[in-house]
Amino acid sequence: MSEWPFEPLVFDQKPIEEMKHAARYFYQKIRTRRTVREFSERPVPRSLIEDTLRTAGTAPSGANMQPWHFVVVSNPVLKQRIRAAAEQEEQAFYEHRASEEWLKALEPLGTDRHKKFLETAPWLIVVFLKKFSVDGQGKRLKNYYTSESVGISCGFLISALHWAGLATLTHTPSPMKFLNQLLQRPKDERAYMIIVAGYPDDDARVPAIGKQALDKITTFME
Repeated sequence: MSEWPFEPLVFDQKPIEEMKHAARYFYQKIRTRRTVREFSERPVPRSLIEDTLRTAGTAPSGANMQPWHFVVVSNPVLKQRIRAAAEQEEQAFYEHRASEEWLKALEPLGTDRHKKFLETAPWLIVVFLKKFSVDGQGKRLKNYYTSESVGISCGFLISALHWAGLATLTHTPSPMKFLNQLLQRPKDERAYMIIVAGYPDDDARVPAIGKQALDKITTFME
């Protein structure tokens, strides 16, 4: 017997046909999610963002260490500073760091160093990866499988934001150390991703691209 407490699993077992319907319905909804770069300034209630973050916090993680921290920015001055710093890194990326192959791969998406959405969208959710945690006695503990855990949590968050009716964009300027300074996060945390959330602009456009079919991304071995 484990010395740690366990509790009964709460599991809602559905009839198989209901399960099939639920899986197909979720797919039909989530497949409409698109990365948006043109956001409206229309406000979004904080309570809505809070519930999507609660969803992100339910993600599985290595040893249940939950190695994530979300800094949620709506302050206009701070958003302006984040945009300025990000565009400085993006300019260096597009002019010096990125290979010709990388730039060619980005061409169909229409991206460039200008990141107006960082200032226009009502919410920026900056996700930090925590290399260490601290227990109730102040002891420093190593976190495990941090990249995998935080990546799963971000997936939960993006799905929850879309399900709630918001547009999203994932932004990863490189390097992102400026976010630690601007958002006053400790050095042992690493900025992982900025998730931009809000309503799309009325005239928003997205690239005419698609996703690979199931038989291209899956192998069944029955």
